[in-house]
Amino acid sequence: MKETTKLLHSIPVDELTGAISTPIYQTSTYVQEAPGVNKGYDYARSNNPTRKVLEDLIAGLESGSNGYAFASGLAAIDAVVKLLSSGDEIVAVDDIYGGAFRLFTHIYQKFGITVKYVDATDPANIAHAITPATKLIWIESPTNPTLKIADIAAIAKIAKAKGVLLCVDNTFASPASQKPIELGADLVIHSATKYLAGHSDLIAGLVVTKTEELGEQIKFIQNASGAILAPFDSWLVIRGIETLSLRVKQHSENAQQIAEYLLTQPLVKNVYYPGLPQHKNHEVANKQQRYAGGVISFDLKIDDKELATQLVSSTRFFKLAESLGGVKSLICLPCEMTHKSIPAEKRRAAGVSDSLIRLSVGLEDVEDLIEDLQVQFVALSKKVSITA
Repeated sequence: MKETTKLLHSIPVDELTGAISTPIYQTSTYVQEAPGVNKGYDYARSNNPTRKVLEDLIAGLESGSNGYAFASGLAAIDAVVKLLSSGDEIVAVDDIYGGAFRLFTHIYQKFGITVKYVDATDPANIAHAITPATKLIWIESPTNPTLKIADIAAIAKIAKAKGVLLCVDNTFASPASQKPIELGADLVIHSATKYLAGHSDLIAGLVVTKTEELGEQIKFIQNASGAILAPFDSWLVIRGIETLSLRVKQHSENAQQIAEYLLTQPLVKNVYYPGLPQHKNHEVANKQQRYAGGVISFDLKIDDKELATQLVSSTRFFKLAESLGGVKSLICLPCEMTHKSIPAEKRRAAGVSDSLIRLSVGLEDVEDLIEDLQVQFVALSKKVSITA
């Protein structure tokens, strides 16, 4: 059975009514036959039939044993960190999502959990950073926002040899493109807000575990902490996943053309997109990803925040907004938006310049998107002098 067919038919028909669309069980509690005797459900924080369909669906898509749905991507990250104890250490990718950095640094550091940030594009950096206190390796691949690619299989071997858990944030690639558990990861997280839901209409997070044992631990944390995904939002994510394969394919095709166009622009210094042969991790991306993805970042040749601000504030089809992965194209300036919580020196060290612009390429006709960018480059070129 091919991947897309498997995806669509892994969403069950409702046994009670035959409904082909998953029913939304909008309930807080369930009537029991006797104390402790029920139909598998007692309270909606602990479990919900609509949420369970989503959780089983993502577990299957990621080749994991168990899936769990949370109220946001950060709630999913938080659940994984709660596997650790005071005195434990995380080795994390340096080009990390700003929200994860904020959570690690400003919340968990005061509880005695420390974090080392390393360039994960070289697995040796991970190996050298591990100490006896290290209990978790945290990587994004591709990273946000400079699209660095980590060799997941190589890092998984290091993690296994050291007895350390490996968690991969698979938000940018999605299971339509990449399956970290098949490459050796122990945990996968998603901001399901992005490609999985795909329509910029909800906030959600998912955790997938490789083993039942890890699954039981995450389930306990989910129930004890209570940051569960509501039934209606669970249903929206299920509906979004139905078209995931088609959307990711088209996002990637559009992004490839735009990335190639950006390479021709005199105002552009660097283009970060794993589908380009010039990308330093292009071969690794080809090895572990089916598609290069829908996110592109680029630096202006003049590292000027005001110029970058003018560009991101003036596009017609690329809407200035946080987030990514929706059907409509978005644009943002990470240093002032998604990554503002990271200190400037750390941002720059990770490759996030003041003029780095991130594009979430949508499903519009790519010719219109390129023209939108071209208008802005022409307008900027009248203000600055650039030698090609």
